[in-house]
Amino acid sequence: MRVEVLPGIERVDGPAWRALEPPDFPFFDLEFLWALERSKSIGRASGWSPVYLVCTDGGRLLGALCLYLKTDSYGEYVFDWAWARAYEQHGLPYYPKLVAAVPFTPATGPKLLVRPDVGEAERVKVTRALLDAARRLGDRSGVSSSHALFLTEGERDEFAGRGFAVRHSLQFHWRNRGYGAFSDYLGALESKRRRQVARERRQLGSEGLDIERLTGEALVPEHARIMYRLYLATYDRKWGFPYLTEAFFEEVFRTMRDRVLLVLARDGLTRRPVAAALNFFKGQALFGRYWGAAETRRNLHFELCYYQAIEFAIERGMELFEAGAQGEHKLARGFLPTLTYSAHEIRHPGFRHAIEQYIEEEKEVLAGTLAAYASHDPYKKVT
Repeated sequence: MRVEVLPGIERVDGPAWRALEPPDFPFFDLEFLWALERSKSIGRASGWSPVYLVCTDGGRLLGALCLYLKTDSYGEYVFDWAWARAYEQHGLPYYPKLVAAVPFTPATGPKLLVRPDVGEAERVKVTRALLDAARRLGDRSGVSSSHALFLTEGERDEFAGRGFAVRHSLQFHWRNRGYGAFSDYLGALESKRRRQVARERRQLGSEGLDIERLTGEALVPEHARIMYRLYLATYDRKWGFPYLTEAFFEEVFRTMRDRVLLVLARDGLTRRPVAAALNFFKGQALFGRYWGAAETRRNLHFELCYYQAIEFAIERGMELFEAGAQGEHKLARGFLPTLTYSAHEIRHPGFRHAIEQYIEEEKEVLAGTLAAYASHDPYKKVT
């Protein structure tokens, strides 16, 4: 069993990689990784330098771990800026660090990619080989720490078994409870929340907008340009620095149109694009990713980012809709608080102790937050 370090996804054998792609997670599909690299959304200047570990047995590609050498903490959504400041105050470098994640994508999914047809004993060997290689890579690169973000529950335990400290974060996820139509989802909400959703959709109806859901062959290059312009306008107005280039949107609209859902709102008279939400989907899961708006309209964000996506998920029989990081306002719309997991290996003994203690205290705070949310369940009580 041999592990090789590759500096870019173009060095990977494409057909062999297909066997590693998770069935319900589109962000390690070749096309998505290609789009990030080819568009220069990642690379040395971005703070995300890819270093893919691939494990083979001499003939077959058995597994992979997508790693990035990071020189900052932007685009991760598991915040460790305070840790970096503490290092700096003590005259120590926090960067570079090694991160297993999907750039700019706070979505839960596997990080240790293993062929599904290998037996359990071989799977253990593959994951061990990948994690051992990651440790050696960190040694050679002089990193302060290694991190794995938005882990599945199974991988959470694997990393914990390797001595990583497991950190809890909070998101709000929507799950399909066997709904046959959007009206079934509304009917499952308690009356106050049901009226709220109905009112928000009714109020938006008076804004004179045409809203369409586009996927597959309905997507054309112009849609990519529209999405980028709206994405850029929102960053200029609210957040400052956009992570993704226009070429990224062009690439995913060209190569992933069967896994892309664009929800687009146009002015009903002028046909001018007003706002859009870009989602990715695969198997049983839908992920809301990017939002852009040229102007503010009442309830437009809720409609495009939540209600239209929920309708789509119900129509396709999908089980899960993750609408992005944070967002307490999602609770009133049927998204339930859900723990997400990250794993952290801090190499400096003193900082390791301090950060692990902080992580444990943070878990207690989150447990209290979850208990408080339990009293605001948006769904009808079942007796």
